[in-house]
Amino acid sequence: MCHCLKCQKRTGSTYSVHAYYAREALTIAGERSSYTRAGDTGCFITFRFCPTCASTTDWDVEAMPDVVGIPVGLFADPSFPAPKVAIFVPHKHPWVSVPDDVPQNPGHSDGFLKAAQTTLRARRATSGPSA
Repeated sequence: MCHCLKCQKRTGSTYSVHAYYAREALTIAGERSSYTRAGDTGCFITFRFCPTCASTTDWDVEAMPDVVGIPVGLFADPSFPAPKVAIFVPHKHPWVSVPDDVPQNPGHSDGFLKAAQTTLRARRATSGPSA
């Protein structure tokens, strides 16, 4: 679950709850529109959404090319497992509760930050010198 301000704005809620799945295990069908923005690390995130109802259907994070993010609400399944981690907790609304057994982090995990740094280095290396 992500409490960052950008996820709050994107979802129109107080946080985003999402699950990541291996790209090769997914088949996503239907018309979708997309929106790409830079995340706080500088890596790009491409969100896809239904052009009819505007519900977010999935997203790609440049630093995690092998997985696809799916918003948990899309499953409409109250028995969906609880989140495994909460990030950007300093931006959490004070009345929002995080389950006691869910680790709470001030930002991204160290593993994600390393992946983002590697991605940005690779992007710079392939883009060549700036004009």
